[in-house]
Amino acid sequence: MKIEVGFGNTVQSVEVPDRNLLQILRANPAPEQAGPGGEEAVRRALANPIGSPGLDQIIHPGEKIVIITSDISRPMPTWDVMPSLLDALYEAGARREDITLVFARGSHRGHTEEEQRHLAGERAWQEIRCIDSDPEDCVHLGTTRRGTPIDIMKIVAEADRRICVGNIEYHYFAGYSGGAKAVFPGTSTPQVIQANHSMMVDERAHAGNMDTNPLRRDIDEAAAVCGIDFILNVVLDEHKKILYAVAGDVKEAHRAGCRFLDSLYSVEIPERADIVIVSQGGAPKDANLYQTQKALDNSKHAIKDGGSIILVGSCHEGMGSAIFEEWMTQAQRPEDLIRRIGENFKLGGHKAAAIAQILKRADIRLVSEMDPEFVRSIFMEPYESLAPAFADAMKQQGPEAKVIVMPYGGATLPVLRG
Repeated sequence: MKIEVGFGNTVQSVEVPDRNLLQILRANPAPEQAGPGGEEAVRRALANPIGSPGLDQIIHPGEKIVIITSDISRPMPTWDVMPSLLDALYEAGARREDITLVFARGSHRGHTEEEQRHLAGERAWQEIRCIDSDPEDCVHLGTTRRGTPIDIMKIVAEADRRICVGNIEYHYFAGYSGGAKAVFPGTSTPQVIQANHSMMVDERAHAGNMDTNPLRRDIDEAAAVCGIDFILNVVLDEHKKILYAVAGDVKEAHRAGCRFLDSLYSVEIPERADIVIVSQGGAPKDANLYQTQKALDNSKHAIKDGGSIILVGSCHEGMGSAIFEEWMTQAQRPEDLIRRIGENFKLGGHKAAAIAQILKRADIRLVSEMDPEFVRSIFMEPYESLAPAFADAMKQQGPEAKVIVMPYGGATLPVLRG
């Protein structure tokens, strides 16, 4: 069968014998419960909260309300949900001057005024206060059982009501995005992020795992100390438009959103493959290795130990992060990166450590526009096209090798049947 996967604005193709092709992973059809998307989905979620009273029973006039949402590095369309959320708050008796929208930066840079205005949307920008989270203005609320300090931005911690807004997608070490993650560590300090995110090296900290994920448990514990009164989370389609929304209790509503995400993007496989061909789906998602790594990380759930992953991505911009590049090029071996992230979590370095964890189990063949010698220096085998990469992988894995193809690897999560 001829296989085509996205590569920048073009495709890469290869012939995979039918006897070797185990499965091509694509998103499942949208379930019936999806209903209308967009703002209608948001209004419906607000009117039907999960595990919680509605905002009309939670909010009281005169209370200080903080809405915490994602920063500009996330795909969350805050501007699309704020009108309906503001309507619900006003109907409950909230006053404009008592509402603050906080952009949870985590360890990311601050926003320009224009970026804040874009994220908030024109109505929210005109009606309420909009600010960035500030790691220099936090209060200490205690320590989690895993030793993470519970330091939360003062205006968030001292508000009468806290509402978390975000999108739910697979997160390669927190399990899923969304839920309490907006507050903690979204509005915390670098020290908090280091303590919490260093747990990413635990084998239970992976996409799709909530119940036994120590990193997510740490987040939920800290959020319970701070207190979150309500969430509004959305699931996006491949065009980053709102497909589905949930609202209500920080755990129950979030988990319901995660189950909906699974119904779309969690794809069963009968067994792990000897070879996985994976792509982000082309431009703009494969502009650099920093972005393309997301597809690589999902592919680890489909590969056998000792297998070969063929990562297809243009990466015409290179690594996409100076820190990511520094960590990858300074390491003498992949194990150095895993040790380093445990000692000092750093945004950018975490991507390097995630790649190192995969390299413990499989080799990575990178089909890209990057310099071949540079690719070798970061522990991968370089190729300009998919066909020779696949031919070499077949030579290594043998003529009976089983192959899984992930054309949209960043969105689909392979789950072993049973």
